[in-house]
Amino acid sequence: MLKLFRLLPLLALAAGLTACDEGQIYEKNVDFEGYTWSVRQKPAFTFDIADTTQRYDVYFNVRNASAYGYYNLYLKHTLTDPAGKPVSQLLHQMLLMDPQTGEPRGSGTGDIYDHQFLALPNQKFRHAGTYTIVLEQYMRQNQLPGLMAVGVRVAQAAPAKP
Repeated sequence: MLKLFRLLPLLALAAGLTACDEGQIYEKNVDFEGYTWSVRQKPAFTFDIADTTQRYDVYFNVRNASAYGYYNLYLKHTLTDPAGKPVSQLLHQMLLMDPQTGEPRGSGTGDIYDHQFLALPNQKFRHAGTYTIVLEQYMRQNQLPGLMAVGVRVAQAAPAKP
């Protein structure tokens, strides 16, 4: 019986990890070697859009260690359509820590924190096909130690409430 109680947390974790988000159509993260994001690294994420009548939410994922030296992260995205034409290009400021208290935001254990930022809400894709989004760190430092990974998640936007 004692063994069963020890297995329950493992079973709950496994069930949580296998549960899927029906609205999600894409998610991928890229790890940085040495947990440092170089200004020369520009991760590209490619995903397919089949339904052009649907609106989508595009999120940026960031994983950082507590050793990251700033409370924020400036990140620029470039989104291109299936023909390779730019759809959007924006600079985003993401708060990884509270500017007043310095307390980390996001979820985490130990000194590692995960963040998910809604970057492009209600995005409309005009053409079916393969889209690419490129992320660039836009800080005033060529190397950003403490940034472990970035990623992109695309999900169907929730229907508008009346």
